[in-house]
Amino acid sequence: MNPTPSTPAASSNRAVAARDWEHRAGELGDRLPTGFEVAVATSAFQIEGAARDGGRGDSAWDAFSQVSGRIRDGSNASVSADHVKNYAADTDLLRDLGVDSYAFSFAWTRLQPDGRGALNRNGLAFYDRLLDALQADGIRSTATLSHFDLPAALRGGWLNRDTAGRFADYAHAVAEAFGDRIDAWVTIADPASLTMKGYALGTHAPGRALLFDALPTAHHQLLGHGLAVQALRAADVRGRIGLVNSHTPVQSSTDRDQDRSYAALYDLLTNRLFADPVLLGHYPDPLEPFAVELRTLLEADPDDLRTIHQPLDFYGVSYTEPARVAAGPTVLKAPDGQPIPTTSWPFHLEPFREHPTTSAGAVNAPEYVAVALAELAERYPDLPPVYLSLAGGAFADKADARHNVNDTARVDYLAEHLLAALDAAAPIDLAGIAFWSLLDAFEWDSGYTQPTGLVHVDFANDRRTRTPKLSYRWLQHALANR
Repeated sequence: MNPTPSTPAASSNRAVAARDWEHRAGELGDRLPTGFEVAVATSAFQIEGAARDGGRGDSAWDAFSQVSGRIRDGSNASVSADHVKNYAADTDLLRDLGVDSYAFSFAWTRLQPDGRGALNRNGLAFYDRLLDALQADGIRSTATLSHFDLPAALRGGWLNRDTAGRFADYAHAVAEAFGDRIDAWVTIADPASLTMKGYALGTHAPGRALLFDALPTAHHQLLGHGLAVQALRAADVRGRIGLVNSHTPVQSSTDRDQDRSYAALYDLLTNRLFADPVLLGHYPDPLEPFAVELRTLLEADPDDLRTIHQPLDFYGVSYTEPARVAAGPTVLKAPDGQPIPTTSWPFHLEPFREHPTTSAGAVNAPEYVAVALAELAERYPDLPPVYLSLAGGAFADKADARHNVNDTARVDYLAEHLLAALDAAAPIDLAGIAFWSLLDAFEWDSGYTQPTGLVHVDFANDRRTRTPKLSYRWLQHALANR
């Protein structure tokens, strides 16, 4: 964590204007190391659709998105990109793109509608077809067991310790079904976001606003991860095993003690709380001013920590943006200037006015990738191979009459962040990258207002017509020139 404001030196490889994208793509292809794995990613809830098909159950996000005001455009993911019906077209896109691997997630509710019991044969049949198509095209698979879509039938969600055991049972069942065909397994994707947004602030499913009382969900997710690793190994899967944690470079807004203290707290809540138990076998020491609020860390069962601290074949790092922290709660105001009641931590995030943002408001500062990777190397000297996931590439795409999208801003964003990662990879074994995402999709509480895909999806068309964007052609050209 950077305790005081600072700006990393900009990479010498910052991309130039995207109008020469073919030349830049060729240069990028030359930069990719031998054996470096390039993937594109999606998640089941965001793209699959078919919400009522084949016995699929409801997830926490199905319930959350039905509540008025929760989703920016009032939409839901019941159809979305309709990947279940269009998976063959999507695997064709992957093949033509030339990626090494496809990072997707199993929908827990499609395979186990109530979060327990035998796997649903219709769900099994769909993923059989998807994996067969990937294997036929020579595309490796990275499968995530849980990407936010907890079955709604599991009462209490991740607040309930029993959910960790249910997750392990599910992991073992899926491993027995597909363990001979998955190249890499991710137990849980980005547990920090689920705890912070879903249980602490309530802006994501399941919509709880518990602040520090949400911390048990962090422990239960991590326990579920450890139990799932054990279950996968008990099933003798052939693929590598890891998880994906988000990592956010954090700095304080000023040198004042209060700002620095809250910056350290934010770093603990979003980074170290989730990485330390997995990589070091213990929780970080609670910060003295917040010992009461962080009592959950002190009460952790040592047996649980041994379960969480499983040897990993790889460690996934999800990177979006840095954070600048200041004391004082978040204050939202209505157009008339009146404050809007909102749940807030005793700190808030200040903007990085020196950097542009994406259309979703994420800080577009690729040089901070180096800060995140350097912090990881310093804190965790025995890191396994690292795979970087680049999220945050939301931009206001404009499609022409033929659905073509010249998304030069996304090309710049992805190229600059990847080059910054390659330049900074010396302290760690950076083994690959996953670009988010293959398709335009339901982007959680933003609905369909913040597209991130390399491929445009026409959501007004029942066929959900797909059209590759400029960013797709850019990555395709780079991969062809490796």
